[in-house]
Amino acid sequence: MIHSTSGRTFFLDASNQNLATIPPGILALKELEEVHLENNRIEEIPQDIQYLKNLKILYLNNNKLSKLCAQLGKLSNLEGLDLSDNPILPSWIPVLSTIRSLRQLRLYRTHVREIPTEICKHLHHLELLGLSGNHLTSLPTEIVNQTKLRELYLKQNQFEVFPPELCVLYNLVIIDLDENRLVALPEEIGNLTRLQKFYVAHNGLHSLPESLCQCDKLSVLDISYNRLHSIPHTLESLVEMTEVGLSGNPLEKVPRLVCKWTALHLLYLCNAGLRALRRSFRRLVNLRFLDLSQNHMEGFPLQICSLKSLEILALDDNKIGKLPSDFGTLSKLKILGLSGNQFTSFPEEIFSLESLEKLYIGQDQGAKLTYMPEDIGKLQILQELHIENNHLEYLPVALGSMPNLEILDCRHNLLKQLPDAICQAQALRELLLEKNLLTHLPENLDSLANLNVLTLAGNPMEDPPKEVCTDGKEAIFTYLKEKRNMKIVATKIQSWWRGIMVRKGLGRFSELLKMRKKGKNSLKSKSGKKGGKGKPAKEKKK
Repeated sequence: MIHSTSGRTFFLDASNQNLATIPPGILALKELEEVHLENNRIEEIPQDIQYLKNLKILYLNNNKLSKLCAQLGKLSNLEGLDLSDNPILPSWIPVLSTIRSLRQLRLYRTHVREIPTEICKHLHHLELLGLSGNHLTSLPTEIVNQTKLRELYLKQNQFEVFPPELCVLYNLVIIDLDENRLVALPEEIGNLTRLQKFYVAHNGLHSLPESLCQCDKLSVLDISYNRLHSIPHTLESLVEMTEVGLSGNPLEKVPRLVCKWTALHLLYLCNAGLRALRRSFRRLVNLRFLDLSQNHMEGFPLQICSLKSLEILALDDNKIGKLPSDFGTLSKLKILGLSGNQFTSFPEEIFSLESLEKLYIGQDQGAKLTYMPEDIGKLQILQELHIENNHLEYLPVALGSMPNLEILDCRHNLLKQLPDAICQAQALRELLLEKNLLTHLPENLDSLANLNVLTLAGNPMEDPPKEVCTDGKEAIFTYLKEKRNMKIVATKIQSWWRGIMVRKGLGRFSELLKMRKKGKNSLKSKSGKKGGKGKPAKEKKK
């Protein structure tokens, strides 16, 4: 893709082109300001890169670069550079310190074990530094020189101690330290009063510092999958909180202060040991996303019905046996997860959710459903229906009248046949039928023009035969078409034969069939000739 004005090219996208080198033609476009070369096989940056004097953005991530040419430092206007997913040798990293204009530097998954002090000393304009997916255990003390730094990404490294140098970088807005080995956070983190997004999920934190409440601009806090039993009460003052991750902590109860964060839009409470919700939970009227999966709830929390803004609700892997009658008041719900619960019958309260787009009710760990009502057809907007791992023997005919259904997952059931009406669900893209009891398919299934995925493994298929089914969807559709064509030909031949019989005056075709069934071999038997059933002929006189 090339964007140009008045014959001058400013933007060029040559990503995903399997390039082994940077084409000379690109290096000849002197006016270039942004170049995308990611996802190629480039091993070396040519020295002529220095002639792209106007270059501001250069993406070279996911190539095969092992070294950087010194001429890269002559790009005096370069502000954004992405070298992620390249096997760059550490000895070549200092070349980056010569690009003094850099504002964004991404070095994700480059096997870096330490950050050269030259980068911290000389790149004074950095606003974003991406170092996730490396082998870092600490940061150089010179990082304190990065006073303009706003975003720092250190996910998936090996930090055991929160880098204390960060606590003096007062302009930090985003810190990502997910998936490290942190066991504590310093009280000094309260100095980062401009911090808005803080990610420390998948660490070993036992507690949070009370000083975190001083970060009063904080709107996103992900402390999922740590070892937290509680949250400091002081954090209730963080009134701008919109997204909180608490999943995977042994909380057992929803922290009381969470119910005071009334601006919350997203709340993750998966696998938190919960058995119920607080009454005050109904205050979170702005919630759009709520994950309560993998808990111990035996009844549906009625407080949820007060959350009228909910669009996504995950209640998978609990012990819920029924839904309340006013469940339909969640009129904005688009995605609903109920897999792995204890429903003895299909929860028909779902059918009042006219806005529902995706429904997950597979029961790999819960009670098995044996019947799906025809009222499923009321969900006219539904795009995905996941009802795997149940004991369904039949599917409702109404599935054929759902114009938006794209994915139907019925794996691991007891289906004996599919309704012919399924051929009318023209939006279907994926039909997953593994591990059922199917022996044949509807003869017009190949009319599903948008179907890309059809899985039938583990069924005792006869028509089409198993050997056809193992060859995939195209082979199955070809078989169905050929079978239908043969049937048409056979019908024409039969009609032709019937016509001949009638034209020869041998009677109506239906009568001929009756005689064949009674075992009559020939019409001539009526005349009493040999082989007939008439009276025996008189013997001639001698």
